[in-house]
Amino acid sequence: MKSADHRIGPVLCVVGARPNYMKMAPLLRAFAAQPGMPPALLVHTGQHYDFALNDKLFVDLELPAPDVNLEVGSGSHAVQTAEVMKRFEPVVDAQQPSCVVVVGDVNSTLACSLVAAKKLVPVVHVEAGLRSFDRTMPEEINRVLTDQISDLLYTTERDAHDNLAREGIAAERVVFVGNLMIDSLQAALPKAVAPEETVRREGGDPGLLRHPKGFGVVTLHRPSNVDDPATLREVLGILGEVAQRLPLVWPIHPRTRANVERAGLASLLANPRLICLPPQGYLEMVGLMSRATLALTDSGGVQEETTALGVPCLTMRANTERPITIEQGTNTLVGRDRAKILACVEEILSGGGKRGRVPEYWDGRTAGRIAMHLGAWLQRRAGVTG
Repeated sequence: MKSADHRIGPVLCVVGARPNYMKMAPLLRAFAAQPGMPPALLVHTGQHYDFALNDKLFVDLELPAPDVNLEVGSGSHAVQTAEVMKRFEPVVDAQQPSCVVVVGDVNSTLACSLVAAKKLVPVVHVEAGLRSFDRTMPEEINRVLTDQISDLLYTTERDAHDNLAREGIAAERVVFVGNLMIDSLQAALPKAVAPEETVRREGGDPGLLRHPKGFGVVTLHRPSNVDDPATLREVLGILGEVAQRLPLVWPIHPRTRANVERAGLASLLANPRLICLPPQGYLEMVGLMSRATLALTDSGGVQEETTALGVPCLTMRANTERPITIEQGTNTLVGRDRAKILACVEEILSGGGKRGRVPEYWDGRTAGRIAMHLGAWLQRRAGVTG
């Protein structure tokens, strides 16, 4: 596809935000174990910089300290994307990588892909081809553009190949490998922190988790749910009603909590059956999700993790880029439809709810498949001029 120098330089692996870490951790281990694989350098853009969303996750996932930290921080989408590009370009110039590996759909993913593509460095996109078909989501723009300029596209589900084909991406650039998120999930399960310990440590009442029907776990952070004060009030009201039926544990994203405070809605969190926690580490979250009766979320990763765990998931969004979690897994799209949410909760509490099955190749061995394929691909490229 491109006519760059094919020497086998290092592989630059980019992370920027929390979901990236869970995908990159098993990949770095697999790269290190793959014979003939060039050295991997971890580049952290600093898109997420809060300790609770960053350093703790590196420890939980046994991720090495980044080789490069761009320390970009927060900003508008344009500012953040531009700043990542400005700071990543000198890294590419200095390292002369054999490829740049990006994961997911955050601003860092697109920014680093653009820099690499313009310098004729191959772009490898892990978790390619997912589509919500909602262009109002910044992540959808990032996904579509990153896939267009990627040389190798690794997919988590076979339907992603149809999406990519419709967008004119050649089939030989696309490889179905499975879901890296499940690699990290399976590795974390034996080390997961018990929910009672998590709640007790944060000053909550672990006795609430011994409710006859168990407890639910909540994660909400998307602008469509938490940015508008009226919408946020509606969401908090729904959570309050669900909490009357089942205690809820909610590790609140810093942005969400700030919006609650700014909108003067903090009193709606003062529900004794709504256990509000600060952001939690990965091992704490895996402990909560694996033991939960249900999850209420707007997170793409939680949709996948609950499907792998067999835990019913109610996704408070109008659409999802992960339809396999609905078609095969435990996920149900409920939006902010109060009646639908409460009906689904009642169904779960009375009959166990949707269980589904674990999709193909969500088996904990995705990183090894990527490392084997990418290592061979890089060697073939080097052989072109070597």
